[in-house]
Amino acid sequence: MTASNIVWHASAVTKQTRSALNKQKPCVLWFTGYSGAGKSTIANAVEQRLASLQQHTYLLDGDNVRHGLNKDLGFTDEARVENIRRIGEVAKLFVDAGIIVLSAFISPFRAERQMVRELVEEGEFIEVFMDTPLATCEQRDPKGLYLKARAGEIKNFTGIDSDYEPPINPEVTLDTSSMSIDECVEIVLAHLVNVGVLPNYRAA
Repeated sequence: MTASNIVWHASAVTKQTRSALNKQKPCVLWFTGYSGAGKSTIANAVEQRLASLQQHTYLLDGDNVRHGLNKDLGFTDEARVENIRRIGEVAKLFVDAGIIVLSAFISPFRAERQMVRELVEEGEFIEVFMDTPLATCEQRDPKGLYLKARAGEIKNFTGIDSDYEPPINPEVTLDTSSMSIDECVEIVLAHLVNVGVLPNYRAA
């Protein structure tokens, strides 16, 4: 049951103030794609580069969040929706704090990714589609999950017995089957330059 006796308490310190203190423009870099597509790898590499540029960041990783905030959720479609809803709200808080937040989740459904986009202001949600082919992801199978899913040991596994809805108009598209980590990072940083998040960055 949703509480009805609550009132929003406005903060005297605004997102604009926090962003000015951090000397940066906050946003959400939302990495989406199949398991094994390279979401966490590229998100980590991008965060490292942003840190080297003295940007304030935080990385939300799918597996890590399920160890704490979302440890009560399974992998049914309904649980996946709630998983992304919670993460979206956390990402919104980081943006309000003036932080660049990187989010690495399969997030298979377009409606849920759109829901997160609508939580923040226009231009603050940057969808990074890891367009690595399913066959490549399954061949990599870094955690042995595809093998278990094919054997029926894991249910509701994206790409096997649960659907993935690819983005229609992502801001950035990457394919780690044909791009190196450095190439992917530079493409993401170039987009951040174009949208004013890293106005002073120049590629090496």
